[in-house]
Amino acid sequence: MTEATTTARNARKVREGLVTSAAMDKTAVVTVTERVRHKKYNKTLMRNTKLYVHDEANDLTVGDRVRVAETRPLSKLKRWRVLEVLERAR
Repeated sequence: MTEATTTARNARKVREGLVTSAAMDKTAVVTVTERVRHKKYNKTLMRNTKLYVHDEANDLTVGDRVRVAETRPLSKLKRWRVLEVLERAR
């Protein structure tokens, strides 16, 4: 197998975001903010996406900055898992 096929095959999306809710059991909601340029007007826009993340240990709290990775569907909405906690909430 060539290098191009292995990277394309194993590439999973990785995002960084802020935990906005940790009220569910073993699940947290992470908001990922992305800066994009408007196609026509070239104005920078902030785009928010809410991801449902699997948190096995229930150790995330609101305000934590985390890195999450795409995974197989774990429930109706959960398709992400926590890779690491980058910064704890103060």
